[in-house]
Amino acid sequence: MVDPRLERLERHLTRLKLVSTRERLDTLLDRGAQNEMSFLDFLDLVIKEEIESKDQKRARMRIQMAKFPLDRRMEDYDFSLQPSLDRRLVAELETGRYVANATNVLLLGPPGVGKTHLAIALARKAIEQGYSARFIHAADLVYQLAAASDHGALDEALRVFARPHVLVVDELGYLPMERRSGHLFFHLVRKRYEKGSLMITSNQPVGSWGEMLGDEVVATAILDRLLHHSHIVTIKGESYRLKEKRRAGVVPAKEVAG
Repeated sequence: MVDPRLERLERHLTRLKLVSTRERLDTLLDRGAQNEMSFLDFLDLVIKEEIESKDQKRARMRIQMAKFPLDRRMEDYDFSLQPSLDRRLVAELETGRYVANATNVLLLGPPGVGKTHLAIALARKAIEQGYSARFIHAADLVYQLAAASDHGALDEALRVFARPHVLVVDELGYLPMERRSGHLFFHLVRKRYEKGSLMITSNQPVGSWGEMLGDEVVATAILDRLLHHSHIVTIKGESYRLKEKRRAGVVPAKEVAG
């Protein structure tokens, strides 16, 4: 026969939405009895594990909402292959202080050096610290902003992209922007200025952004806001993909060098 107190406790835990505690109630009770915990220690254990469970669930939801195209983590990044990377700066970014201060992060370097990996890993780390994040390719971003503008909904689209604490804009500059796209991107930068962190990956140095964005004046205005509070991570090195192909013998060394 089930103890009526246990049934009542399970009902109360359900009403309080303490799902993890309800699901693990037998285990928690056994643990408390085996360790002869005081009432205070047992209550501390229950609340601690419930909070940890809720934090983990919230982080999983935020990771889904971030729409990362790949699962990339900082511990998987091979720093030995990119000796030019400032590891102290990366370690500073891992603390999440740039998010708290609404500081922007620019990850610059040639294709294949791991910019997107770092961006996703840092954004994921921010999510684990309680922040929200969103990932989007630059081409998709300007397309969505243009479509919203055409339908008279630009303000709403800008609010959507201004909402997350960290907005990762990947591959800015891989395709040249039309003048209109550059202007739309400026509206987004202005909307997030000193309110949220923009993390941008680009294969173009900032000196080329005028041509890339289709308007020197707009590029200057964008960079003025981006660089005011920013960290710039520059990666100089060979493409990971080419290195892997060379190791596998798919691409001859002389072909890579050329």
